[in-house]
Formats: sequence, C-alpha cells, structure tokens
Amino acid sequence: MSSEISIKVENLSKSYQIYDQPRDRLKQFILPRLQRCIGKPSKEYYREFSALSDVSFEVRKGETVGIVGRNGAGKSTLLQIICGTLSPSGGSVYTNGRIAALLELGSGFNIEFTGRENIYMNAAILGLTKEEIDARFEDIVSFADIGDFIEQPVKTYSSGMMVRLAFATAIHVDPEILIVDEALAVGDFAFQHKCMSRIKQIIANGVTVLLVTHDVGAVMASCDRAIMLRKGKVYSIGTAAEVCDRYLETDTAKLDSGQFNEAGQVITKTNETSVENHVLSNLQPINPSYRWGEGGVAISAWSLSDASGKLTTSFHFGEEMVLSVLLNATENIDHCFPGFMLRDRNGYHLTGITNRTCGKDITGIFRGESILLEFKIKLLYRADNYSILLNIAKDEYGTGFYDLCENVGNFTILAENAECPPWGYGRTYLPTTLDVTLIKK
Repeated sequence: MSSEISIKVENLSKSYQIYDQPRDRLKQFILPRLQRCIGKPSKEYYREFSALSDVSFEVRKGETVGIVGRNGAGKSTLLQIICGTLSPSGGSVYTNGRIAALLELGSGFNIEFTGRENIYMNAAILGLTKEEIDARFEDIVSFADIGDFIEQPVKTYSSGMMVRLAFATAIHVDPEILIVDEALAVGDFAFQHKCMSRIKQIIANGVTVLLVTHDVGAVMASCDRAIMLRKGKVYSIGTAAEVCDRYLETDTAKLDSGQFNEAGQVITKTNETSVENHVLSNLQPINPSYRWGEGGVAISAWSLSDASGKLTTSFHFGEEMVLSVLLNATENIDHCFPGFMLRDRNGYHLTGITNRTCGKDITGIFRGESILLEFKIKLLYRADNYSILLNIAKDEYGTGFYDLCENVGNFTILAENAECPPWGYGRTYLPTTLDVTLIKK
C-alpha cells in the first residue's frame, strides 16, 4: 500500500446469521453435520443478513472524509471493522498509522477502576507507553474537567462525566487516524463545542479523519470528500457537497411517485399554459442541481430582487432581499409548509425559514391553483457568497417533503456600505447594544 494512503478498504463484506428462535441456533450447530454424515443435503436454520457488501474505497493521508447513510446502512459496522474491533466476513482493510476511535465513548472503561486508572488502561490500549501517558495525563484531566472525581471509581460517574473522560483520553494519544461515529451527539452544549473545536484543530494538523454523522452541514463544512452507504453498499463517492445532495435526495425522495422524472423536472398534470398565466414577468423557471419529493404541490419559478423590485443577486449588508417563489398544485392539498434555507460557501446550513416562521398558514389548496410567496429578508450575514435551498414540507417538523430543490441559486452580500458595523467573530451579525458604567473607587 502506498505511503500516501491512510486507509484502504477492498471488497469488504460482513454478514450475520439471524435466527428466528433460540433453538434454531442449537439446530444449526448440530443437525447440518449429522445430515452430511448420513449423506443428506444439509439444511440451514438461519437467515443471512448482509450488513456490508463489496465495499471499497481509499482515504489519503490528511484527508477528512465524511460517511453518511440512513440508520442500518452499515456505517458503524464499517468503522468497527476499520478499528479492528469487528472481523469482516470477506475482503480486507489496511490502515497506516495510529488510530483513535470515538465510537461508543466509555464502552471500554472498567467501572470498578478510578478515572485515573481508566486513562492509563485506555491510553495503553491505544498504543501509548507509560511515559507518554504520564506526559499527557494533566492535559487529559484538564480537558475532561471532572475535578476530584478523577480519583473515584467510574461507576460513580454520570454518563456525561464518562463521555468527557473517554473523549479527553482518545484525542490526546496524538492519532494519525481519527474515527468519529456520532460521538458528539451526547454531552452538554459547551462540551460539544469544546470537542468540535479540538477536532477542527486535529484536522488542521493534517490528521486523517473519518466522520460519521447525520449532520450534512457538518460534513460539507469539514470534509474534503464523502461516502454514502445504502443497504450495506457504497452508493456514492465524491465531493462532500455532491454526496450530501444525493444523501438528502434518497433520504426524503419517492422518485417513483410519478411527480418528477429522473432529471428532477416536474411532470405537471395541469395545463402548462394556464400555469404560465400566473407567473409574474420577473420570475424564472426553477433549475435546481437536485430535486426530489412526493409531489402534489411543486415549486415552479423563483427570483431574487431588491426592495424596489429590481432583479439582482448582489446585496449590501443590512439590505432587504426579496425571495419570490411560485407554487403550483397538481393535487388537492390540505396544508403545506414552504420555506427556504441559506447555506454558506462550505455548504453549512445557516438558517431555515418557513411560512409558519413568518406567522402565515397555507391551507386548502386545490389542484390547478398557484400561490406566490414573497419572503422579505434583511441580510445580516458577513460579506460572502451564499446559496439557496427551496422546499415545501408536509408538516412543520420537516419529516417529509412535497418538493425539495437543492442549490437553486446563489447571491452575494457586499460589505461596502454605511450600515455594515465593525465585524466581530462569526458568520452572522447580532444587533447588540452595550451600556458601560465606570465605578469609581
């Protein structure tokens, strides 16, 4: 294997034997052997479940690769095999470098041991010598921030304290490969922020990272490439944005519903001429990079303009941007929740707004009717380029979509105007006032 490759997975598979009843396991252990001994064809008393099938990919040194997929796609199984805690049924995995895995944090702790003893035990398992652990011990304790509990048995810890100690131990072994499997979905917000900052530092230092998460915004913001697993197989490999688009599509789409063709174009059931009569002259046909949904009501046209109605994609900080969206119903719809989402240049989700956010209800739409929406948005983001996603959710929680259009278009925010304040830290400006009082001695 090339020295530039950190992880190489070739034709990897993992299968499990599923038994309907406990006694079937005993039957499988005894009866097939007896059947073969007396010259009869052996019978299987289990069903085979394939968690992974013919998975192959490479990760180069210093790369950050996201792995996405629905629950049951095989993500955690893949990571366990890469880490060596699970054996494959077929294929091979090669790794080049010390691995630190943030899988089920704290699962390897001995609850009878103290926090100190567990640090030494886990760090040793991860490949550190006693001298190396001694040198890192104070940093681990400081990061975990569990105080005097470090000398108490782990069985006295809360789940949050255990997560803190496990994470602190894993990231201080100076890994060459870091594997993270939804490990940061637990713990309090402040600790999650602290952990993510440390992971970003590790990425900046050139460590190879595999990141499994359902947060596609985090994948697009942090990863060079991404891999999508579906039913145990590699469904897509490419740039983070490309793969996350495919993941969102297959996660929410019903492409066989008859409402959209393979190119993502609307197949309308109404007379197109009658629909066009409702389209205002400044709207343009929708042309997203990806499109999916269950159909019934669809986004047919959109535009960006300033407050005066002039079409533009360039705005100054603090200016009002008008996002106009035209909806066409191809079926009778009781209610729907159209909205938009803004993303930064890295694909990170910045905000999501719906009709409900704006205090408007949209109900009782009949087939053939159209609805024009005009979102008026005051732009308080840092000067940069941004992209727009449009959608029509089936409910206010976004658990399903009539229509969802990825990367509909882009706009730019310019900073050169009187309203733009001296910028602090971050992407968004939060209007804030400050009172200062001098207290004399």
